[in-house]
Amino acid sequence: MAFPRGGLRWTKPAPVTGPGFAELFAALPVAVLVIDPDGRIAHANAACETLLNHSEKSMTGQPYDTVLMPPDDYADRRDGHGFAAYDTEIETARGHRIRADFVETLVPDQPGWRIVTLHNASRRLTQGAERTAGARAAVGAAAMLAHEIKNPLAGIRGAAQLLGMAEGDKALTGLITTEVDRIAALIDRMQDFTDTRPLTLEPTNVYPLLDHARRVALAGFARGMVIEERFDPSLPAVLIDRDAFLQVMLNLLKNAAEVLQGLAQPRIILATAYRHGMSVSTGAGRPRQPLPIEILVIDNGPGAPEDIAEHLFEPFVSGKPEGSGLGLPLVEKLVRDMGGIVQYERERAGHNENTVFRILLPRAPK
Repeated sequence: MAFPRGGLRWTKPAPVTGPGFAELFAALPVAVLVIDPDGRIAHANAACETLLNHSEKSMTGQPYDTVLMPPDDYADRRDGHGFAAYDTEIETARGHRIRADFVETLVPDQPGWRIVTLHNASRRLTQGAERTAGARAAVGAAAMLAHEIKNPLAGIRGAAQLLGMAEGDKALTGLITTEVDRIAALIDRMQDFTDTRPLTLEPTNVYPLLDHARRVALAGFARGMVIEERFDPSLPAVLIDRDAFLQVMLNLLKNAAEVLQGLAQPRIILATAYRHGMSVSTGAGRPRQPLPIEILVIDNGPGAPEDIAEHLFEPFVSGKPEGSGLGLPLVEKLVRDMGGIVQYERERAGHNENTVFRILLPRAPK
């Protein structure tokens, strides 16, 4: 691909079987704008035409900001590395507003050239609002159940122990106490989910916590698996609650280890990155906040069943027959309480697909 002084042009490659680059660009499912050094639109793909209700021909050569108004804080937060604003409202030249993820990146070795992608976020925002409403309802239900059930369980367990002492038949009474203990453990998890006490957030180096979580996993539930580290060595301090963060990482690692059971070559990747300009709304109607710290838990498992993939963070939804459906909602709650967000997605890596849980967190104040 060549970027001449007068405009953007793709050099025609030697004849090959299959579509050329121009056809691939036009067919991209994400809206893409190419901006030249003078701030004018050089190219727009079909998805962009549909999203903006504007043809490429009418946009080409027009000043960028006459076709699309960038987010309000665009000018203030551009730092030379690009810009990202998620779940933001954008006004178009045709007078309508769209809700989209707005990401601007610089073209390497081509000064002044930029690529802007727009991903319609309205559907995900609706799901996020539903998730929050569902989580609140579940918190109330779980709190009530935990309060009402735990006391009777203690009485049943005590009676079973007395029966075993009196009658000597410890097989059945042992079964009763085992099942009661199992239900009590489930209720303990429900109480974790309903804990509304504020977390203690403080500047923290996450690497000792990630190392601790990795060692705990390899010594227990992930024994015999590979946990690879791909860390950004320059990651600054993160504003988190240490105990909550460790619980989040252990839950995600345990979730990955469980879905990898039986796989020939199970692999988990722990990764970190600093995303310049990353700005995300942590809930419907909330202002965007800078969340540049990215923590990834990646596994090469099959991922969640398609019918529940969009509901993984809702309480009591699980793809495992023995699952309670409280692990990932607890992760979502703790991350949200630390001012961040957690996302699930499937990501192609070569010929394979990986499961990715992405956590975005705030940087600690300097």
